[in-house]
Amino acid sequence: MASYYDNNTVIYHNGAFVKAADAKMDLYSQSLHYGYSVFEGIRSYRTADGETKIFKVKEHYDRLQASAAALNLPYTWNTQELTDITYEVLNRNGLGDAYIRPVIYAPANMSFNPNAESLIVIEAWEMAPFLGEKLLRVTVSSFQRPNPKGFKIHAKAAGHYVNSILASQEAKGKGYDEALLLDMNDKIAEAPGANVFFEKAGVLYTPALGNILPGITRATVLELCDELNIRVVEGQFTQQDLYGADAAFFCGTAAEVVGFQSLDDVGFAMPWEETQSRLVQIAYKNLVVENKTELVNEITGIE
Repeated sequence: MASYYDNNTVIYHNGAFVKAADAKMDLYSQSLHYGYSVFEGIRSYRTADGETKIFKVKEHYDRLQASAAALNLPYTWNTQELTDITYEVLNRNGLGDAYIRPVIYAPANMSFNPNAESLIVIEAWEMAPFLGEKLLRVTVSSFQRPNPKGFKIHAKAAGHYVNSILASQEAKGKGYDEALLLDMNDKIAEAPGANVFFEKAGVLYTPALGNILPGITRATVLELCDELNIRVVEGQFTQQDLYGADAAFFCGTAAEVVGFQSLDDVGFAMPWEETQSRLVQIAYKNLVVENKTELVNEITGIE
């Protein structure tokens, strides 16, 4: 079992910095019983100049607030306040490269009635890329992404991730590394915890917003493609579109940018190292650590 903390780990919990081992949660919490909470996955990196920087921290905490609003969870914090607290959590734990998990959760409430307050915890730990760094063997899941008419799909809500866990466990049980889910219209949606792009003839394609989580890493990839003059088409695509692709990758804060080896044991037309997708992966890796020199060298082939 993975160990996320030890006796010295400090978290922020409801207004105080406390040891993770001493923190307590009410077992009658509406969040525990009904999955009624929202969260973010954020990363910090030791940058090329030796500083610790939280990547896209404002975007993440702004989305946390929007998620809470979507689920009617009271939200009394502001983004700058939570940013400062998060840097203090990193500092107290001596963390540079870290994964950060803030959660807004509900107090004791065994009804479906709204709450007058919300509770908060901010945790951080060291974590390698969520899906590893090797190319992935992916399979199309038998599970679909939830219908947006039944859930607030744009919210990063804890309860939504039961769907993610089931899909991922199914894929791994069949010997694959990860799942790719379709939406209720049998169009490509996303991974259990990441967005998806695929490449054909130098153009990248990705599902449009509406039936997917609007990922912050997805938005970053779009920004990078604009800078690199890589054309991107957002739309509705089938799994058959992906079977005939030159390359494909997942992207997310936890996963970063990770390519496919195959989809349902069907390989891709181009070697990963020769694709625009690989260029995006390099650009993202260098962006998060603010390593502009290495990015230029890798793109141009300079040793």
